[in-house]
Amino acid sequence: MRRCVGCQEMKSKKEMIRVIRTQEGEFSLDATGKKNGRGAYICPSAECLRKAVRNKGLERSFKQPIPAQVYEALEKEMGILGTE
Repeated sequence: MRRCVGCQEMKSKKEMIRVIRTQEGEFSLDATGKKNGRGAYICPSAECLRKAVRNKGLERSFKQPIPAQVYEALEKEMGILGTE
């Protein structure tokens, strides 16, 4: 079970999308859940992403400020995955 950084609900790993930060400091979505890097989990919905932005859930998980362009890129990637 993992906690969504947006809505704070506990769900199984398979129901969620993993956001990772690589060693190079880049952020991306990990649909497989197997990529290397520090991870945080979010529900596959635009609403949870908005909540994560509002409550700074990703910033707390990664212990660093997240640039606005990272959130925009995550929103686009989520749209590509058909999770909106």
